[in-house]
Amino acid sequence: MAGHWTHLVLVVSRTLLMYVLVFGVMRIMGKREIGQLSIFDLVISIMIAEIAVFALEDLKRPLFEGIAPMITLLLIQISIAFLSLKFRKVRLWFDGEPSVIIRNGDINQKEMRRQRYNLDDLLMQLRSQNIDSVADVEFAVLETSGKLSVLPKDKTQAGEQPTKEGKSKESEFPSLVPKVKYEALPLPLILDGKVDDHNLKRIGKTRFWLKNQIQAKGITDFKDVFFCSIDHRGRFYINRKKED
Repeated sequence: MAGHWTHLVLVVSRTLLMYVLVFGVMRIMGKREIGQLSIFDLVISIMIAEIAVFALEDLKRPLFEGIAPMITLLLIQISIAFLSLKFRKVRLWFDGEPSVIIRNGDINQKEMRRQRYNLDDLLMQLRSQNIDSVADVEFAVLETSGKLSVLPKDKTQAGEQPTKEGKSKESEFPSLVPKVKYEALPLPLILDGKVDDHNLKRIGKTRFWLKNQIQAKGITDFKDVFFCSIDHRGRFYINRKKED
């Protein structure tokens, strides 16, 4: 019985010690670790967590064997952080560079492929920032932390202001503004050259109708469209597929 209590006290004391140590290490590494982990920071954090687990699993192993690697990782992180402050090349090598995903409403397909960042990821992150259409985006930058920073267009740039003749921009392209009435987020109609027949059915349209709309933009085939959507006002957003 005494041995059981001794074992329990040892487990609890080691757990408390590792908790305090890991907490202290993460605080020393900086608040940046909490919500904006770069790849380098993420690797360091995972390794520290794994070392702590190993130290708790094997009670026969001396605590020093867990503390020493943890302190080593802390020193590595502090050293790299210091060098990153002094030398931009070091910072770019460890943290990477932000990637421009949308520029002036145009999707950078090449950069999306390079980052292995798909359209579903893009639309989800835009919705999380209350932006329902790619056409309303001036710039979108994928940060090194994986967060998408978005600069929306002014409403006057989004095609809602009258022209000099007193007509809206939408009225200049009657063939591209069908009478579609539904209250929802913009529906993707073409994703990477593939037609979304389910969304076409939702708005009561056919592939033949969609083909006419893209042909009015000078695009002959669905496979030449990277992304196409329509909003509840009937406004189209079309992004051509670009060659590598």
